Amino acid sequence: MTSETARDPDPATPCTVVPSDRLSPADPTPGMTRQLASHEAGMWTGVVDTEPGAVSGWHHHGDHETTLYVVQGTMRLESGPGGEHVVEASAGDFLRVPAGAVHRESNPGEAVSRAVIVRCGTGTPTTNVDGPAS
Repeated sequence: MTSETARDPDPATPCTVVPSDRLSPADPTPGMTRQLASHEAGMWTGVVDTEPGAVSGWHHHGDHETTLYVVQGTMRLESGPGGEHVVEASAGDFLRVPAGAVHRESNPGEAVSRAVIVRCGTGTPTTNVDGPAS
């Protein structure tokens, strides 16, 4: 089955696990390390690690709605016109990135940050761009 194939629900379908040592490198954006757990039926799941002081490149997630759950550390997102809208989240917080929103992430903390990512949508999950939205 391809990552874009929809399927009818089957109540007999068993649950699965993706062990942490089976994550694979995914969707590179400078300044962060993403790892893919699964990408099928319109859902992309994985994790992102950002080193202390690192700032990612500007990017968006196309038609994908994205939710991040911060597991450890601190994450800052810049978005909106000129990148002037800033939100910051710590362990236990959720971040929402609307489809198509140009943004960049950073880690203002002193330890590596890690977030779990869930994206729902179709098409390319990450597109790197030169700068913030105007």
